[in-house]
Amino acid sequence: MNTGELLLILLALLLVQVGGFALFGLWRRRRLLGGGAGQAGAVAPGAVLPRTTAADTAAVGWPGFREFEVRRKVYESADRSICSFYLSPLDGAPLPRFRPGQFLTFRLDLAAEDGSGTESVVRCYSLSDAPGRDDYRVSIKRVAAPPKRPDLPPGRASSYFHDQVEVGDRLAVRAPSGQFFLQQEDALPVVLIAGGIGITPLLSMLGALLEQGTKRDIRLFYGVRNGAEAAMGEALRKCARAHDRFHFHLCFSAPTEADRSDPYFYHAGRVAPPLLRNSLPLRRHRFYLCGPPSMMESLISGLEAWGVEAGDVFYESFGPASPRRKAPPAPAESATPPPLVTFNVSGKSIPWDPAAGSLLEFAEANGIEAASSCRAGSCGCCQTALSQGAVAYHHEPDAEPDPGHCLLCISTPRGAVTLEV
Repeated sequence: MNTGELLLILLALLLVQVGGFALFGLWRRRRLLGGGAGQAGAVAPGAVLPRTTAADTAAVGWPGFREFEVRRKVYESADRSICSFYLSPLDGAPLPRFRPGQFLTFRLDLAAEDGSGTESVVRCYSLSDAPGRDDYRVSIKRVAAPPKRPDLPPGRASSYFHDQVEVGDRLAVRAPSGQFFLQQEDALPVVLIAGGIGITPLLSMLGALLEQGTKRDIRLFYGVRNGAEAAMGEALRKCARAHDRFHFHLCFSAPTEADRSDPYFYHAGRVAPPLLRNSLPLRRHRFYLCGPPSMMESLISGLEAWGVEAGDVFYESFGPASPRRKAPPAPAESATPPPLVTFNVSGKSIPWDPAAGSLLEFAEANGIEAASSCRAGSCGCCQTALSQGAVAYHHEPDAEPDPGHCLLCISTPRGAVTLEV
């Protein structure tokens, strides 16, 4: 073998080695960012978290509504738009532990909008403290009329809490429930992303992680307009000073000069995918998101485009609709026509569109108003009489519907149905 042949062999071996390293690097990047469909703890695209079933609630909670007393009322933001209510059970029995991120369901007797007396209104509010306390805490933001529509009324339930609920008052409360909660047995670093009052379930998650002495890195990106609107800002700064593994990032869309001097001020603007890509180390994370739908849609699609697997992104939205991931490819056309959904009270019969996702969103898309709150099958607010046909549920509802009724928010029709809405 001459010198030229030896050099060619060495060059070929070097190219094979470089190619192998490149392929390994691509595989490692994909694994760090997203894991894979076979990873433990992964869930299907569009899912939120492993489901809390009615059986789970019965085992750790209580059936129906239970009376609680308001023991403390504390304003949590400089503009007094967010208020915490500390609740203790009247019967004095121990409180069951909940999963960090879950919510309480309240039945409120409010003045009827038509002035005819009172009516029961159901609302859900996230627990904002770590489990294991002698009381439950919810932190509620006053919902004002939209700035561009001052003619619209402010939030009925939030105004009632802020203006009328005082220490010593009693409230009817259903046991903690909900599908958005922390995977505490996990070992991956955690990224918490909150928009506005979406901070509340993430406060519960953060408190649970820090109290258990977690070794996981935790990053919280908290987006609000300015420092006056931030909830529990000083408590979060104190946590960041006390825990090296907790990294607190304030993101203000309209920061004041005082906000810019805050040592935890991180970004002037909204929490968006480019900010996360530039801030996070290149490794796999678990993402927990809660905020308004527009923010959620941007973040979910941005994380997906970045290569983060759906099973590593858990979210909960507040507002009129839940965020959507990219729609799956449309199924091939079938010779069988779609089932007819009849809204008896509204007088509309419309062919079912599977892209709607649920009967609630299908109704809303067709201009039919239906009561709703949690949009997760937990509060029972969207319960509707089903006078004909049957429905299928995405998952077992936490709130068991009455006989002859269904929950619109988590159901789809099994053939033609008639709904009394």
